[in-house]
Amino acid sequence: MAKNRKINVQGNEITIIGDKGHEYISLTDMLKAKDGDFFISDWLRNRNTVEYLGIWESVYNPAFNYGEFDVIKSQAGLNSYRLSVKEWVEKTNAIGLKAAAGRYGGNLYRRLKWIKSNKKSLF
Repeated sequence: MAKNRKINVQGNEITIIGDKGHEYISLTDMLKAKDGDFFISDWLRNRNTVEYLGIWESVYNPAFNYGEFDVIKSQAGLNSYRLSVKEWVEKTNAIGLKAAAGRYGGNLYRRLKWIKSNKKSLF
């Protein structure tokens, strides 16, 4: 069962969910704190974001689906392209992002390795 806790980052409350030995930080909370109503799908369609996610997965995920990643990367940045966290995980077998629904729902990503690899991107 997932354990939830909150942390305060620069005056913003951010949810952390523990699940199966991994901690995930709420990307939704972080984006709301930074950009207000910014949508995760807008963040995921950015080519730089997709490239970073692919690099992160290639380092930490031996089962990452590079073929699907190349298809996604070729479409990233186009105005007509949309991608959800659920689609990203299903298509690429990603472990760095996790889609969750419910009281503490939102789009979450693995906390420890991700933050250590890119602390400056938090805020």
